Amino acid sequence: MAEVTLSGVRKVYAGNVEAVKGVSLDIPHGSLCVLVGPSGCGKSTLLRMVAGLETISGGEIAIGGRVVNQVEPADRDIAMVFQNYALYPHMSVYDNIAYGLRNRGTPKDEIDKRVREASKILAIEPFLERKPRALSGGQRQRVAMGRAIVRKPQVFLFDEPLSNLDAKLRVQMRVEIKKLQRALGVTSIYVTHDQVEAMTLSDILVVMNGGRMEQIGTATDVYRRPATTFVATFIGSPPMNMLPGRVTGPGRVSVGGLDLAVDDIRAGVATGTDIEVGLRPEDLEATPAAAGTAGAMAVDFVEELGATQLFHGTLGGATMVIQAQTGRIPVDTKALALTIAASQVHVFDKGTGQRLGRE
Repeated sequence: MAEVTLSGVRKVYAGNVEAVKGVSLDIPHGSLCVLVGPSGCGKSTLLRMVAGLETISGGEIAIGGRVVNQVEPADRDIAMVFQNYALYPHMSVYDNIAYGLRNRGTPKDEIDKRVREASKILAIEPFLERKPRALSGGQRQRVAMGRAIVRKPQVFLFDEPLSNLDAKLRVQMRVEIKKLQRALGVTSIYVTHDQVEAMTLSDILVVMNGGRMEQIGTATDVYRRPATTFVATFIGSPPMNMLPGRVTGPGRVSVGGLDLAVDDIRAGVATGTDIEVGLRPEDLEATPAAAGTAGAMAVDFVEELGATQLFHGTLGGATMVIQAQTGRIPVDTKALALTIAASQVHVFDKGTGQRLGRE
């Protein structure tokens, strides 16, 4: 069983710069864990520590029950796919895929079998005799993945492998990566700054911020019940609206002139407490209203996205975005009256940014 366990893992650079701050994480065998967060949050550093490419300042990393803190990268039984493909330009596709196996002294017949199996899985059989320069970006990334597959490692590590691809190809490749990981059943850790990529690929989603794990869970849990205002605004496109509000009574909050019911607020949050209220753009029901109507959102402009439209505006002085099906609301609407279900109102501590939901 190739589970990966991180226990209090830290990385401190010279000058006491703490890049990773005590991360503890259990990744079950066969699952795909995605680390997502903004640039500089520590996700790539954490991945490189698992790979053995960065030394560990504190804590333990175990792969398949074996602590690997002092184990060389080549002996950790992992395979890594990089952002820049890292292919040898003078070698054919076949030789690029076979290179690592040859270095390990794998018999020639076994090399040929593995290369052809991997190339079939990745649909690159017609390109085995080509050089990398004769391939598209997506084909090169498949070759890089093929080189990892033939190793038959315990763990795959993906470091932003789709960043160099165009938008359409990224969608196609992330579907292929998900299917491939499911078919092979190999424990995988995937780093990305793209929250859509993170949500579509992950079995386990880890949102990182400032070297710490901000939240861990399934994509659905993280999206529907964000633990902090950072997660609420980082996960989701468009992001969650965050507005200043106040608790007006048991299960009720006031925000931008609206009085809203809220289901998920813990007992003991006193009436009169200043809070942050989170509202997902797609959860809001909007209907045209007269300009200047109390509690209505003033519309500034409309963003056309094909199947949906984003209405940008302000409510009580705070910026707002509402997502609606195209054609449902006239684009010349100047104000929108808003309603939202109590189950879809999110409440956060104004000072700490922590969710004030029920325990």
